[in-house]
Amino acid sequence: MMMILFISLIICVFVSLIFSFHKKEKSSTAVAGGGPLPPGNTGWPLVGESLHFLWAGWKGHPEKFVLDRVAKYSSSVFRTHLVGEKAAVLSGANGNKFLFSNENKLVRAWFPSGIDKIFPSSTRSSSEEEGIKLRRMLHTFLKTEALRRYIGKMDRMARKHFEEGWENKTEVVVLPLAKDYTFQLACRLFASVEDPQQVDRLSKPFNLLASSLFAIPIDLPGTPFNKGIKASKIVRQELLSIIKQRKIDLAEGKASPTQDILSHMLLTSDENGKFMQEFDIADKILGLLIGGRDSASVACTFIVKYLAELPHIYDGVYNEQMEILKSKAPGDSLNWEDLQKMKYSWNVACEVMRLATPVPGTFREAIADFSYKGYLIPKGFKLYWSATATHKNPEIFPEPEKFDPSRFQGAGPAPYTFVPFGGGPRMCPGLEYARFEILVFMHHLVKRFKFEKMIPNDGKFVIDPMPIPAKGLPIRLLPHEK
Repeated sequence: MMMILFISLIICVFVSLIFSFHKKEKSSTAVAGGGPLPPGNTGWPLVGESLHFLWAGWKGHPEKFVLDRVAKYSSSVFRTHLVGEKAAVLSGANGNKFLFSNENKLVRAWFPSGIDKIFPSSTRSSSEEEGIKLRRMLHTFLKTEALRRYIGKMDRMARKHFEEGWENKTEVVVLPLAKDYTFQLACRLFASVEDPQQVDRLSKPFNLLASSLFAIPIDLPGTPFNKGIKASKIVRQELLSIIKQRKIDLAEGKASPTQDILSHMLLTSDENGKFMQEFDIADKILGLLIGGRDSASVACTFIVKYLAELPHIYDGVYNEQMEILKSKAPGDSLNWEDLQKMKYSWNVACEVMRLATPVPGTFREAIADFSYKGYLIPKGFKLYWSATATHKNPEIFPEPEKFDPSRFQGAGPAPYTFVPFGGGPRMCPGLEYARFEILVFMHHLVKRFKFEKMIPNDGKFVIDPMPIPAKGLPIRLLPHEK
């Protein structure tokens, strides 16, 4: 009995402390000499509004967290508390433009503290500095001129993927197949890894790894974060063996210095003449594989979903792809000119990414005090920009839940309103690569099959940390008559 009373007393004191801190936090709406902070509610200490934020994603509507508060405070900027940090959310096209235009001036990229445990080599400098170096390196390999040479290889790999994973089957689950497709392409582009067993050893831990990136950073056995750290170690060890073999192959002339990003990393020194260590290279390749696998696989999966649900959209894509196929000799690979003709197909893909944005949003950090819309954003505040809140805003996209590829005809949406690849200096360097692999996927999909969802009324998807169909999207394949 005394133990129960003691526990009850502790709980009462804890709740009282939380309430007093909560009340104090809500009243702190101005900074001395700096003007008012944005309107908002920072929620409970430590937790803040993180649970509301995560719950909106788990329910499949990440934009709701932002749009509800924009309406509540009648403001396109509001204050909150996310992932353990004081934060402000800048919404809409103007907010996107401000953040993208002030990259490395007023704001810089920011990642939750757990990222440095998943990618431990970044603690030797900083995630931001490592990201800048990597983006410079990627520009050489991911610009359109360089990727054009890769389209034929991409087409042949897609053909093999569909022959082995889709053909002669009546039912498939799309999400894991799409991940296989994008991961195989990423392994080939970044590290020239094509051996199926080696690709399989790399891919198995990736689901745990990707899900851990924005998990609560509690490193205890059984937690998603702990599983992610273990998965990253497994992948890194496999990559280290690939790197060691590549060094031998380069020395013996069996590998080309320009064949992929891995060779480039091994042979390129920094401004001080120092070469990257093997562990750091493994970390960079690991990050590239995550980016190359997850966002494009999400886009491909939801393309299948919407094509299955909307027969008239499927027909438009099919007719465009058949016209391209008719212009080619049997067995010819797709090329740059073919992809340029896929205008309707790309409009469909863009509308899919508007409705199911692969990366719902990211964080920045204020590196100086600044004013936005008359409110002070103090140095150190974290800033969240939400692509989904822009994409689902009815003032920007009328009837936002309606699937309408014509939104992207001609000049398309206004600047800073369609931002699935970010913008400014941190715009995704793999935009063209993603476009190519998505269009090649669509071509090989519709030329082989019509398809229907096996769970017709199941439109539920969750954020983990990207949007995915809750059941992986099982479909029934209906091959075309030959």
